[in-house]
Amino acid sequence: QVQLVESGGGLVQPGGSLRLSCAASGFTFSSYAMYWYRQAPGKERELVATITSPSGSTIYADSVKGRFTISRDNSKNTVYLQMNSLKPEDTAVYYCNVRRAGRYYWGQGTQVTVSS
Repeated sequence: QVQLVESGGGLVQPGGSLRLSCAASGFTFSSYAMYWYRQAPGKERELVATITSPSGSTIYADSVKGRFTISRDNSKNTVYLQMNSLKPEDTAVYYCNVRRAGRYYWGQGTQVTVSS
């Protein structure tokens, strides 16, 4: 079955950096686009970054453009989100996502807190 396991979250000061990882299994990872979403308290889940396959093209939300970078390693079945110049408004639970056969699959999420 499809499994997505996020890691790498934590507490960081404004201006700092974190790298999130999402290990995938249960499907042919290299054949699917992968997505990072986030959900802040009291807000709807929002799409942050997309990486397609096989071209590896990337798309970002305006709020993170120039600060976040999504990448993938198909040999490790892993997608990453490098987050730089973090702001307090980036505080959220971050989820990776794959859409397969008309279904959305989610990991358990990883908490990112940006605070001094």
